[in-house]
Amino acid sequence: MSKPDRSTAGAKVRLDKWLWAARFYKTRAIAKQAIDGGKVQCDGSRAKPGREVTEGLRIDLRQGYDERSVIVTGLSEQRRGAAEAQLLYEETPESIERRKLAAEQRKALPRQLQTEGRPSKRDRRLIHQFKNSQLD
Repeated sequence: MSKPDRSTAGAKVRLDKWLWAARFYKTRAIAKQAIDGGKVQCDGSRAKPGREVTEGLRIDLRQGYDERSVIVTGLSEQRRGAAEAQLLYEETPESIERRKLAAEQRKALPRQLQTEGRPSKRDRRLIHQFKNSQLD
């Protein structure tokens, strides 16, 4: 297993390409959409897809319900395995704690009403009966 490309003096990697290589997004196009949509920030300010990534850069990004804060520890333009991709960044302890807390809060919330599909004829009659009783 080869190591990810480490930063050298002249290495330049675009933000969208780095996010793709670090496996935060499945494609570069999705990474670009996330950046353009304001879901990715670099050192607290809004970023552009072509921004140059350097080691030590703090990146805050949103993926679904999760918000992550990571510090860039390595540069790579190639997408490799997940184990190698995790060597490119280090998630901050505060970020890990926030994600765990948010996950626990989501689990504590009651589930939305889930139905078993379309209502049956009997169910529809009961629904109509209930709505009509509300109008009177």
